[in-house]
Amino acid sequence: MPIEGWDEQLRAAEAILFASGYPVKFGVIADVLSIDEEKVRELISELSKSYDDRGIELAVLGDECQLCSKAKYEEPVRAALGIRRGTKLSPALMEVLSIVAYRQPVTRAYIEQVRGVDCSYSITSLLDKGMIENKGHLELPGRPALYGTTSDFLRVFGISSLQELPPIELFDSVSKEDGGISSKISVEAESAADSKNDS
Repeated sequence: MPIEGWDEQLRAAEAILFASGYPVKFGVIADVLSIDEEKVRELISELSKSYDDRGIELAVLGDECQLCSKAKYEEPVRAALGIRRGTKLSPALMEVLSIVAYRQPVTRAYIEQVRGVDCSYSITSLLDKGMIENKGHLELPGRPALYGTTSDFLRVFGISSLQELPPIELFDSVSKEDGGISSKISVEAESAADSKNDS
């Protein structure tokens, strides 16, 4: 039975997000509520505003959205749930992640060609951390895997879509200077995440 009325659809969308515990595609909510995706985006936008003065926020991650605790309450949440603080990404992982983010979908061979070193460990580590995922296979001998970023990547870096990444032109000169591309992306990403968390 379709759920009718703006307020009821708003509550239903909130219930879906609360119960899921992970990102939910706008299309899934649209199908369940028997409405179009544009209306779902409007519902999500209004719902997001309702959390401005709360301990949770509604993160939009590309074509998905998720209810999350606000970053400013990270410490009490970690303490209450017994969650250990994660480790920062190493420069090698940041370099691999930046290549994937800007050139996706990419193969391991492409990443290794850009970096000039074996990247098996870095790719496996980023897969384990949920920052990248297999997006399919290239139709070539051996069918090499194609990698792309995930909604976790967007959430961790505090952006809603890949269009919010700093323009790649910024890195042309930086990659030739001390620190290289990974440090510049790290600074830009941390700055974006900090500004989002402070808002």
